[in-house]
Amino acid sequence: MTADTSQTTLAGAQRAQERSFSGILIQSLINVSLIFWAALVIFPMIWLVYSSFKTDQEIFFAPWALPQELQWNNFERAWVDVHIGQYFVNSMIVVVPGLTLTVILSAMAAYILARFQFPGNRAIFYLFMSGMLFPLFLALVPLFFLTKDLGMLNTFHGLIIVYTAYSLPFTIFFLTGFFKTLPSELHEAAIIDGANEYQVFFQVMLPLAQPGLVTMGIFNFLGMWNQFILPLVLMADREKYVLPQGLSFMLHQQYYENDWSALFAAVTIIMIPTLVVYVIFQSRIQKGITVGALKG
Repeated sequence: MTADTSQTTLAGAQRAQERSFSGILIQSLINVSLIFWAALVIFPMIWLVYSSFKTDQEIFFAPWALPQELQWNNFERAWVDVHIGQYFVNSMIVVVPGLTLTVILSAMAAYILARFQFPGNRAIFYLFMSGMLFPLFLALVPLFFLTKDLGMLNTFHGLIIVYTAYSLPFTIFFLTGFFKTLPSELHEAAIIDGANEYQVFFQVMLPLAQPGLVTMGIFNFLGMWNQFILPLVLMADREKYVLPQGLSFMLHQQYYENDWSALFAAVTIIMIPTLVVYVIFQSRIQKGITVGALKG
């Protein structure tokens, strides 16, 4: 019996050692894959940034080398001569109000759909969700004629309304699940203390939903900031171009002007705000997704 017990113990130890080795091997392969993927994502951005400090000759004849001297005037030309500064301001004029409207309206709608039961609740929810299934390209032509008939073509407020409407379905879907995770006891306690529904929403529920609001705010900011198709169709006035439009226009100009260093600088200027926003709020994004994405 002692020999059998020893053999069983030895076999168990060998199996445990094999499982441990397999686990280490799998984890190592996962880590190597993640490092490789991170390098594929990060290296182009690093190359773009240091290439924006090069001359045109260095970009073409020494694309992988570091710049011999930092060319800060590339950014000056991109900002002033190519009007990236103007396009930057135009983007802020559109994105900031559009983002504010999206978050406020989505939070109100999601709170009602999540916390109150009434006839048609699910129908309204699924009506919003149907907006996520409708391809944007199919809406471009009727959207163009609709904004034209309403006198909102080539206007900032028209683009703001379109951005807001386009962002509402997914934001409402996400925030509805998020509001469902909030404890009902807080709502009941506030009502007992004499608060009305508006006070409960703005003073109790909205602060508690901050992680979800921040998450959706960042996602919508990135989407609106990089939006190209909608302004391309609805904004034909060059003086009112937003950044993606201005960058596309600048790219076509380079085939004749050959100021590629300014183009690289312009792309860097456009990229920096999105990176800054994501790096600052990265932990909030992860928290918001973890809490709110599991319920709908």
